[in-house]
Amino acid sequence: MRIVEIGENRTYQQEFLHFPIRLYRLDPCWIRPLDKDVENVFDPAVNKRFANGACIRYLLLDEAGATIGRVAAFVNYETANLNNDQPTGGMGFFECIDDETAAITLFDVCKTWLQSKGMEAMDGPINFGERDRWWGLLVDGYDQEPNYCMPYTKPYYVPFFENYGFRDYWKQFTPHMTMLKDKVTLDPAVREKAERIFKNPEYQFKHITKKDQAKYAEDFRLVYNKAWVNHAGVKPMEAEQAQTLLEQLRPIMDERLVWFAYHQNEPVGFFVTLPELNQVFKHVNGKLDWWGKLVFLYYKLFQKNNQAFGLVFGVAPDYQGRGIEAAMAMALSWEAWKPGFPYTELELNWIGDFNPIMLRFAGQLGSKIVKTHITYRKLFDDTKPFTRYAMIGRAKKTKKE
Repeated sequence: MRIVEIGENRTYQQEFLHFPIRLYRLDPCWIRPLDKDVENVFDPAVNKRFANGACIRYLLLDEAGATIGRVAAFVNYETANLNNDQPTGGMGFFECIDDETAAITLFDVCKTWLQSKGMEAMDGPINFGERDRWWGLLVDGYDQEPNYCMPYTKPYYVPFFENYGFRDYWKQFTPHMTMLKDKVTLDPAVREKAERIFKNPEYQFKHITKKDQAKYAEDFRLVYNKAWVNHAGVKPMEAEQAQTLLEQLRPIMDERLVWFAYHQNEPVGFFVTLPELNQVFKHVNGKLDWWGKLVFLYYKLFQKNNQAFGLVFGVAPDYQGRGIEAAMAMALSWEAWKPGFPYTELELNWIGDFNPIMLRFAGQLGSKIVKTHITYRKLFDDTKPFTRYAMIGRAKKTKKE
């Protein structure tokens, strides 16, 4: 076996994209990611993490020169020490044949590189970017297609990670629910809260309108920065970031799926849901060239997509527990029950086990967990105590084993 650094070698860069195609050719649920979505992670001109971080990619070749594995390692100096007991980097985009020696070789090269950058631990498999993409190892739900930019990985990867010494840092649960009126099983207590809020004239609920996009981008930012204040490792969002985010979502956004809550005209909550893009992108074979764009347009316009994806959900802390969450969900449900509404299935973006309140609420909406991923952490010094990710709103606890 031989490790090669990808660097600027265009052949190796293409192998990084193409190796999974061969690896998953017999997996009916695997959906090829868009090449551009993967490439953008490793492009300093696109990924702002390079401004205060570094990244490296490797291929693992066999004796004949054929690719048998790939991996990336990265360090973000802004978050390496944030809420961590030791400087922590990351590894991700791990793919490997069913050979534990090959897997160990890939893990080792990431560890060595991260140690050279001053890191004492690594999380993985994660993204050199936001948590809503390429985050976690699939451990349950292999019979389910992946959501857009979320990993679908091999079952045999689990013992590879755990035998190497990676430990469960947090679990990620993906809830699924129906939006059909006669099948919704909303908890009576949640329904009562929602109806009470709707009757209060101080509250308003509106879905986004693209012509007022700038206003909604700022409303999103204001709530986001309040709602995520207790999430370790999450930085406040700048106004430019919010505007850019909504501008990127604009071509695929369905106004009926994105809802905001207001109290006396002040934004206090949002529920951003999108059409599930993998249901379209799985037909373009990873390419959004001129042909891929025609295929995308065809499926978007003429082929019914009945799946939606709850991207992000937030309520300002002062308004949590009042029923705002339930009221936004109810507002979306009422929209979904109108004639001609195409989306009948909804999956929520993953919810960490460190967020029991949101997990409980998702269950009250009638959802069932259909996929589980795990974010692992590997301490380079095994004698140090391992600490799981802190529960939201609780003091951090140390688990020694």
